Amino acid sequence: MSAQTDCIVAIIDDDDALRDALAVLVTAAGWRAVGYASAEDFLASLTGEQAGCALIDIKLPGMDGMELLHRLAELAPGFPAVILTGHGDVPMAVEALKAGAVDFIEKPFDPDRLLSSLRQALSRDAVLRETKLAIEEFHSLIVKLTPREREVMDFMVLGQSNKMIAATLGISPRTVEVYRARVMDKMQVRSLAELVRLTLRARDREAG
Repeated sequence: MSAQTDCIVAIIDDDDALRDALAVLVTAAGWRAVGYASAEDFLASLTGEQAGCALIDIKLPGMDGMELLHRLAELAPGFPAVILTGHGDVPMAVEALKAGAVDFIEKPFDPDRLLSSLRQALSRDAVLRETKLAIEEFHSLIVKLTPREREVMDFMVLGQSNKMIAATLGISPRTVEVYRARVMDKMQVRSLAELVRLTLRARDREAG
């Protein structure tokens, strides 16, 4: 993934000097860095809309980094985080990764490894946002269909012919053709194959 200045790396660390140093590293990589001295400050700014990831120190005043990781999973599911710690152990690392952390990095850290983990986190965020956008776009189109058009579309996606759909719904094949044309127009597709791909992609992403 290439550097994107619209991606924000939220740095949550109460060590001012380290937070500033991390911000310099993140900025040099081409991302925007925003620092927070506590978990509470970060959560107060969280909207769930910003693109990016969080770099969280385990030892924080008040709410610690592990608790923040769990809170983040509740408030902004899927928002990726990298954990940074000066006193980690295996059980803590396992807990962090189970809670959804992209990586668990011990201090003193290798800058290249840290940047690699942040790239992975930002890439994961981009995929999640693309998936969310695709689902939203699909539903913005499908709500335009009437109940009958939705029924016809479901049968179309299953590969049923006009004659089969007509027999099932108790209407004429000609009427089915009219509904099919409306479905194609409202779903903004030019072929049945495109409609099938659009529908299955949205359903797979919702299930995943």
